[in-house]
Amino acid sequence: MNKIFSALAIVSAVVLVSCGFNKEKSDAYGNFEAKDYLISAEIPGRISRMNLDEGQLLKQGDTICIIDTTDLFLKKAVLIAQKAAIRSKMDNSNAQAEVYRQQKENLIVEKNRFTKLLNQKAATQKQLDDIEAGIKVADKQVTTALSSNQSITAEINTLEKQIAQINESIKKCVVLCPLQGTVLEQFMEKDELAVSGKPICKMADLAVLYLRVYVDGTQLGSFKIGDQVEVLVDKDKNETRPLTGIVSWVSGSAEFTPKIIQTREERVNLVYAVKVKVDNTDGRLKIAMPGEIKIRK
Repeated sequence: MNKIFSALAIVSAVVLVSCGFNKEKSDAYGNFEAKDYLISAEIPGRISRMNLDEGQLLKQGDTICIIDTTDLFLKKAVLIAQKAAIRSKMDNSNAQAEVYRQQKENLIVEKNRFTKLLNQKAATQKQLDDIEAGIKVADKQVTTALSSNQSITAEINTLEKQIAQINESIKKCVVLCPLQGTVLEQFMEKDELAVSGKPICKMADLAVLYLRVYVDGTQLGSFKIGDQVEVLVDKDKNETRPLTGIVSWVSGSAEFTPKIIQTREERVNLVYAVKVKVDNTDGRLKIAMPGEIKIRK
């Protein structure tokens, strides 16, 4: 009988310990990650200046690097010279048209004078007709002189658009930081050739980190976007530090766990990824640091 009571006591102790352990056990485990982004140059060219170091904190609008603009400035200078040459043609046309207009005005004065003389029988009709013919010729000469202005204006507009395009390209040669963040990796150095689409660096805003955890199907119903959960990180070997997190993303599909499947039994274990947003303005949390969460009930 004593043996039976002893056995029952041991079982009861084990159950109590197990219950106490499960009560403290976290609901999910994972690692912290950051929302990183790649910075690339829009304009290809040699990097003439680099203002970048790994681990450096950059503010929005800070200069990351500058692409050499020599070729663009030379192309712009050529277009400006072409525009000036074409505009001089228009100036010549306008000057020539002004000469013909002045000739027309002089002929009009002569016409008025000869009209009076004709009324006084002091001039002939032929003289008046010749003057009127000269006025018509002057009108045609003005029209001819100005006829090329429309095509010249179109050429000037085309060149101005090309100059504006080069100005925009020159502006893009200064690669600016789009968001405040920390430089995680630097892929290029000064004097290297930047290519469109090839990243110069990788950045992330470390003021906010995301704890990616995995939960099974039975736990999935306890998570929804916007929920507040308790996040635990290691304080020392024996204690954890509690933080507050917000569920920001829940996977819509399951995946196998672990990632490297070793046995057939493990292949039936499906889990769902969940991201928890955690404030890190104090900088204590690091990328890849382990963490765990508890659902607040």
